Amino acid sequence: MFIKNLKLESKFNVFLLIIFIIGSILTSSLLLQVLERNAEIEVTSKAKLIVQTMNSIRDYTTSNIQPLLDARLEVESAFIPETVPAFSATEVFQRLRKNEAYRNFFYKEATLNPTNLRDKVDKFETNLVEKFRNDPATKELSGFQDLPGGKVFYIARPLIVKKESCLRCHSTPDRAPKSQIATYGSENGFGWKLGEIVAAQVISVPAEEIIDRAQDALKIIMGVLLGVFGAILLTINYLLRRAVIRPIRKMVKTAEAVSLGDMDAEFEHQSSDEIGLLSTAFGRMKSSLKISMNLLAPPDEKTP
Repeated sequence: MFIKNLKLESKFNVFLLIIFIIGSILTSSLLLQVLERNAEIEVTSKAKLIVQTMNSIRDYTTSNIQPLLDARLEVESAFIPETVPAFSATEVFQRLRKNEAYRNFFYKEATLNPTNLRDKVDKFETNLVEKFRNDPATKELSGFQDLPGGKVFYIARPLIVKKESCLRCHSTPDRAPKSQIATYGSENGFGWKLGEIVAAQVISVPAEEIIDRAQDALKIIMGVLLGVFGAILLTINYLLRRAVIRPIRKMVKTAEAVSLGDMDAEFEHQSSDEIGLLSTAFGRMKSSLKISMNLLAPPDEKTP
């Protein structure tokens, strides 16, 4: 194995690099999950705030506006759309979108069979309504969707015909106000039933910028970790050379000198750590070797 042929300092660097790579992969994966989760929480909170606001507008229209204008629906030549909760919520939201900060936000009460065709479901919205119909226990659907303008986070909730009063405009054309027929005709928006899920309330919040911020944060964190690792690697290398590599190299040179017959060479390392103990052991070994060689030498060559 090639690691066996590396010097001690290189082996330490290889091991540290492997640890850093594994740690970086695990850390980046965990951080990405945390940052993406935080991004989802942020866009979810924005979406739910708008949904709650739109529902408040719907409730206000139903309880305060409809009673005031309801009688006029039979006598006016044109239908008064402000009496419809969906119309009020949509119009208010369109005004909100004129603010640059909310330009890419979208709100729609996507309806399978709407009176106003601007509320007609598209393919994606049809799928949402069908999911609610197939599983009435589902109260909310959410997720990310890729659109031409970027990734968005959507929340969808079912809209159910809960009140008998709603069927006045949506059961049969003969029950509908005359102004409604005059404005929208008798082809669309009828046949609804009490308790039926007829639409999905959908709010879309741009998520591209928030996700980009999360990814930028990940890059910064990983950059900081890389910098910290570099500083640690340099520090460990410096301490390794000073406390281990240099003393070992000195002992290697001394051992080579002793092996060549220089008995005056000394193993010098003034410390009580493992390197110091090794130096002391080599010193004792040199002394034992010197004594053994002196005993084996001829009388005239023995040293005192």
